[in-house]
Amino acid sequence: MTSTRMPSLFLGHGSPMAALEDTHTTRQWRALGERLPRPRAILMISAHWETKGVLITAGEQPRTIHDFYGFPQPLYDKHYPAPGDPALAKQVAGMLAPYARADLDSWGYDHGTWSVLTHMYPDADVPVIQLSMDLRLAPLGHYQVGKALAPLRDEGVLIMGSGNIVHNLRLYDRRPGVPAQPWAQRFTDTVKAKVEAGDHEALIDYAQLDPEIDLCFPEPEHFHPLLYILGTQQPGERTEFVTDEVFSSISMTSVLVGAEPLAKAA
Repeated sequence: MTSTRMPSLFLGHGSPMAALEDTHTTRQWRALGERLPRPRAILMISAHWETKGVLITAGEQPRTIHDFYGFPQPLYDKHYPAPGDPALAKQVAGMLAPYARADLDSWGYDHGTWSVLTHMYPDADVPVIQLSMDLRLAPLGHYQVGKALAPLRDEGVLIMGSGNIVHNLRLYDRRPGVPAQPWAQRFTDTVKAKVEAGDHEALIDYAQLDPEIDLCFPEPEHFHPLLYILGTQQPGERTEFVTDEVFSSISMTSVLVGAEPLAKAA
């Protein structure tokens, strides 16, 4: 890795309430923002923006989207006023042509983006663009889009995916201290082993990784952002797991690609 190459990052984002909370997980997000090289801009792939074709937010000041219901009012009062980056959006559209186009006003920052960035970059002073996931793509297609985006890492862009390796809200038990569902922990451990081994083919073919895959995520949109980040990985780059916890049927495990290792305490 060159000294100027940005790492890339898949974050398990969990509940939008994390935007307001001070927890072990949110403190780890804040620590990541302090640890990583400061990006020129952030390109975010969120589980919460799926479209036909690929869209890129291109507004100068994207809006904060409260894409949920039934939460306390303070969460709806929360806004993340980071600027957009129209020039970067145009560049990304060119890199992915003819399958991508700029989106001026139909989207903005959904909670997969702002609930984590409000901790990583609380001053909201790093430009952000979001990239949608094409509903029509097979898993390999999502991975290939990540590969196409990888050169941006050498231009100071932090490429981030936001989702969850395991995401089953129907079976989620909100009681404090509830252990991980056995299948949720097992699948998380399997994915981690494949990431460590650099076995991207197995992760692209994730449906074959576990006999209870339908429990791990009834729909795959929260898993797919991980494939984009794996696509950005360069030969020989290290991976690291952060926020590595499983709560009931939600895995918060995150994958950091290409970062310098933390210095060991003396």
